[in-house]
Amino acid sequence: MLRQIDNFYRYMEVEKNASPHTLRAYKKDLDEFAAFVKKDPASVDLYDIRGFVAAQSKQGLAKSSVMRRLSTVKAFFNYLASIGAVTANPTRLVPSPKVPKHLPNFLSKDDVFTMMEKAEGIGFTAARNKAILELFYSSGLRVSELAGADMESINLKQAMVKVRGKGKKERIVPIGSYALGALKTYLVERLLVKEDSARPRISKDPAALFINTSGERLSDRYIRRIVVKFARMTGVEGAVGPHTLRHTFATHLLHSGADLRVIQELLGHASLSTTQKYTHLDIQHLMDVYEKCHPLAEA
Repeated sequence: MLRQIDNFYRYMEVEKNASPHTLRAYKKDLDEFAAFVKKDPASVDLYDIRGFVAAQSKQGLAKSSVMRRLSTVKAFFNYLASIGAVTANPTRLVPSPKVPKHLPNFLSKDDVFTMMEKAEGIGFTAARNKAILELFYSSGLRVSELAGADMESINLKQAMVKVRGKGKKERIVPIGSYALGALKTYLVERLLVKEDSARPRISKDPAALFINTSGERLSDRYIRRIVVKFARMTGVEGAVGPHTLRHTFATHLLHSGADLRVIQELLGHASLSTTQKYTHLDIQHLMDVYEKCHPLAEA
C-alpha cells in the first residue's frame, strides 16, 4: 500500500502538477487510509471504503473533511485502476456525503479601507505588509500565488503581475493603482535595506518578491498571520485570512458590474461553476439594497 501511495504521490506531482499543499493533503489522507485498512490495495473492497468513511465521521470530522478524504481515496484508486494495479475500483459505488454549501465570507469596502489604513507605517516591514494586503485585494491572488511570486513576476510599467496558480498554470493579473503604489514603496524600502551596510540582510533569496528581514521568502503561514493581524486590528470578527481578501476582490467586482467570465479569468478558475458561487452573494447584496431602499420592502 505505502509503495503505491508513493507512486501516486509522484504521479500527482510530475504528471498532474499538483501544488505542494495538495500533495501534502493527499499524503496525509492516504497514510490515514492505509493505517485504517491495513491491506494491499488489490484486497480493498467496498466495505473497507465505507468503514473508513464511517470511522472518519465518528471522529467528529466536518462533512467537508470527510468528503475531501474520500475524494483522495477515489483519486488514488482511479490511478491504480488506470495502471492495472487493481482489477476493480472499490470506490465507484461509494457515494460522497452531502456537504452543505457555504457562501464565502467577504469584507465590506469600509472594512477593507480601514485595514489598509491600519497597515500604514514607515520602514521595510510596514511597507511590505501594506503591499501584501493591497495586492491581495487588488488582484485576488491565492496565498500560494502571492508567496511564490518573484521579483520578475511584477511589471510596474504595465501594472501587471504574473502568477503560477493551481496545476502550475500561469496567468497575468492587473494591479490596481493603490497596490501599485504600495509595491513601489516596498521595493524602495527593500533596496534601502539591502544597501544599508549596517543591515546587509536581503540576500538569501533575491528572486523572491516578499521576504522577511533575514532575506528569506515569506511562507504561506507567515503571510496568513499578517492578514489575520490586520483584520483583528480592524475589528473584523470570525475567520479571516488571505482567501477572505480573494473573495472580497471577486465580490466587489461583481457588485460593480464585472462580467462573471472576467472574474473567472482573474481568479484563475478552471471552471465557471466555481466562480458562479459569487452570484449568490450578488443576489443577497441586491436583496439587502432593496430592503434598505424600497419604501414598501418591509410593509
